[in-house]
Amino acid sequence: MEAMTNPHLLPATTHAYLDRSASSLREAITARDVPTRYACAHVSALRAAAALLAARAQPAPRSRRQKNAWVLLAEVAPELAEWARFFAAGASKRAAAEAGSTRAVTEREADDLVRDADQFLAVVEQALGLVPHARLSTVLVSPGLVGAGGTGVSGVA
Repeated sequence: MEAMTNPHLLPATTHAYLDRSASSLREAITARDVPTRYACAHVSALRAAAALLAARAQPAPRSRRQKNAWVLLAEVAPELAEWARFFAAGASKRAAAEAGSTRAVTEREADDLVRDADQFLAVVEQALGLVPHARLSTVLVSPGLVGAGGTGVSGVA
């Protein structure tokens, strides 16, 4: 795993995306409705991926076809390819949730994705040589999310 050990050498955009990811995660944690919780958790993961891409990706020649963030993440950080596939698979559910569908995701799926996004943010922070944020399990106050167990890539909530 390619890790940058000096956070002062990371681009400002990387730090900005990490901050935005954490904000989206907080919004997901505090969201009362299920679609918003799911959508915010997915956006949190997307912003964490953007942070890593801002730090590691090299600009592609204009002639190349554009790729989505999850495809780029798997290319730039192969060690995160499984995470990329996991979150890419949830993109259509996020779009439905953002469109207001109350049937797009279950409460359990939303809660699991919040935990998964939290774990993914910590993985990205570590990959960038940063100290990971205080994890959801240590700061969470919403009883609906505590102890339910996540379905994340590593199987550890």
